Amino acid sequence: MNVNELENKRIAVLLSGGVDSSVVVYEFARMGLHPDCFYIKIGPEEAEEWDCTSEEDLEMATAVAHKYGCRLEVIDCHREYWDKVTRYTMDKVRAGYTPNPDVMCNRLIKFGAFHEKRGKDYDLIATGHYAQTEIDEAGRKWLVTSPDPVKDQTDFLAQIYDWQLRKALFPIGHYMKDEVRQIAEREHLVSAKRKDSQGICFLGKINYNDYVRRYLGEQPGDVIELETGKRIGQHKGLWFHTIGQRKGMGFGGGPWFVVKKDVAENVLYVSHGYDPETAYRQDFPICDFHPLTLPLEELPDMQQPMLNVTFKIRHTPGYLPATLERIGEGSYIVHARDKIHGVAPGQFCVIYDEAHHCCFGSGEITL
Repeated sequence: MNVNELENKRIAVLLSGGVDSSVVVYEFARMGLHPDCFYIKIGPEEAEEWDCTSEEDLEMATAVAHKYGCRLEVIDCHREYWDKVTRYTMDKVRAGYTPNPDVMCNRLIKFGAFHEKRGKDYDLIATGHYAQTEIDEAGRKWLVTSPDPVKDQTDFLAQIYDWQLRKALFPIGHYMKDEVRQIAEREHLVSAKRKDSQGICFLGKINYNDYVRRYLGEQPGDVIELETGKRIGQHKGLWFHTIGQRKGMGFGGGPWFVVKKDVAENVLYVSHGYDPETAYRQDFPICDFHPLTLPLEELPDMQQPMLNVTFKIRHTPGYLPATLERIGEGSYIVHARDKIHGVAPGQFCVIYDEAHHCCFGSGEITL
């Protein structure tokens, strides 16, 4: 960040109470800047029963804002979260897909509903994401990866709109996580030793399956071995299982791998063994590709009909090499160099350049 470029900007910081966003505020303060801070209150329908960590989060956010002389305002996006993110999640899992609520939370809430309520009054919206941005010679802003491969969060940002990216600022994106912790401890931030949040951002200690069960209940059905057609047990609902799952199945004689869901018949198909071939795919389609800065066809190095890329289908440190083949408007086939485990419909496939430096956008896997 360059103080000369920021001192005349109106900056909003999304302050969660965690160590990352706390260090964001410090980064501004050390440059003599005191941006307005905002704590976004989100959660499912019954907030009083589920919102178990928000009080502690708000206390820490308040302490950090006070430490650096920043104003803190609480923005209630509870209803917007339910109407948009939770509805998206439940619609997808009910249909047998594997959604990513945190991806949609960034697009619809942190850079969406917040913008409608307060963010529109600011030039920049700063968050504690591990991501960076670059401006090219034409003045276009690109989302680029963090140097910390474990913490990089560009995959969670790959569905935001281009106008949201233009307003986004990631002040700690150039750091490694350990460096952020060291800064927080050195500056005696109250959040310095807080553990990183796991899973969906608002759930805290609530189990994801309990969250899904709250809205969809249970719908028991047969579990069938794909190769033999043998019934090996009963599931409580297809939405409690994901393609590629190999833990928590609860059936004897394992290991078992989830390989297919038949939503119409409510049947879960599994495969037996330590590494079944049915658990892997090398070529798969993606639809409704969402570009961040430019459509893929307008990239300077786009080689029709194939583009050499790297990609992710889940939040892992590694980037997988592939070629991308265009088959229609916003539709592509990913030809991975190697077979990939656990490819599931509904997942977002996030596309990067060959050097996994620049994030081009993402599309939804369809099988």
